Amino acid sequence: MNQEQIQKLVKSLLIEIGEDPNREGLAETPERVAKSYGKIFGGYNENPKDIVTVFDNEGYDEMVISKNIEFYSFCEHHMLPFHGRAHVGYIPGEKIIGLSKMPRLVDVFARRLQNQERLTKQVADTLTELLEPKGVGVVIEAQHMCMQARGVNKQHSSMTTSSFTGGFKKNMATRTEFLNLINS
Repeated sequence: MNQEQIQKLVKSLLIEIGEDPNREGLAETPERVAKSYGKIFGGYNENPKDIVTVFDNEGYDEMVISKNIEFYSFCEHHMLPFHGRAHVGYIPGEKIIGLSKMPRLVDVFARRLQNQERLTKQVADTLTELLEPKGVGVVIEAQHMCMQARGVNKQHSSMTTSSFTGGFKKNMATRTEFLNLINS
């Protein structure tokens, strides 16, 4: 990311909305925004394959679940934040993933301009590709500022998306077990 260019654009934006970018409260805002964008959109600088550590499975054949993974992202349509919780599970095949890597995988994709549906599918597809598990389940629940601060102005609305592969998609008992476990 070009920090200087972002600063110039933020200063221009402040002028366009009717603000004085030189007033005390805003004088350092372009620099702060540019710096924060480095973190907020840091997912563009990461390849999910580089952050996922995979190990040989030693015979474990039940679900592995990481639930209540907090995340934030930015809606690609309005560039407003959305945030929530992701629940990610899989049934191992020959490989398992390092436990901290499921939240990191969510973050890599969340720290890009997104829509919730794509985010959900990217997490499921990447786990499927890297682990070749017997199945993957991902459920994401989020609140969107584009619905709360503009548009329909619904303060307490939330959106839930899911993506299931393998045994989670084909076997209703497996899917039900996953949903019960993430809601317990």
